Amino acid sequence: MILAFLLEGRSEKEMLKGLLPRLLPPDVQVEYAVFEGKQDLKRQMKRHLSGWRTPNTVFIVMCDQDSSDCLKLKAELVERCPQAKQDHVIVRIICRELESWYFGDLAAVENALNVPNLIQYQKKRKYRIPDRIHSPASELEKITGGAYHKISGSREIGSRLSPNSNTSGSFQVFIDSIQEMIKGWDPKIEEQDTEDTEGSPSSVDERPHCP
Repeated sequence: MILAFLLEGRSEKEMLKGLLPRLLPPDVQVEYAVFEGKQDLKRQMKRHLSGWRTPNTVFIVMCDQDSSDCLKLKAELVERCPQAKQDHVIVRIICRELESWYFGDLAAVENALNVPNLIQYQKKRKYRIPDRIHSPASELEKITGGAYHKISGSREIGSRLSPNSNTSGSFQVFIDSIQEMIKGWDPKIEEQDTEDTEGSPSSVDERPHCP
């Protein structure tokens, strides 16, 4: 089985490289396609998905919500999935930014960046619901005294994030998606040919996961 991630930036890749080995069985291969921001992802994802010919592949499209309407953004990305690939695509919107997930586990951030007493911020009303923090990247940089940088920080934090105790709702939906997909995967079933899947009902994961 191959998990192919389509990501809006490099920081997501660095985080996943640390997180996924603790979630996936050893026979699952992971591939990453990193784009230059959300607009580049939107522009290229259909061509990228259409051109993929390797069987037994599940695609996971991930991007930040930022200031967008979560459900509208997700619907837009779903519409860009080729019909023939839709049975094999999961779209996940990170509410609101990748750093929201880090606010959901400040113990991991504290350990990764060696900044003491960060976990105390998790009790503050402003940070209690990570997916509702305005500009979480800026907030994380502020409370770490500038120790957090998007790429290097994501590399260190990803390997320390707890899959089970994160308080970000969108993080938990992402984890659930991965676990359900692995549990339900039948390695004997190969991806159907394009002509067999054209016109089939879409099973793109449509669950909303923004609060």
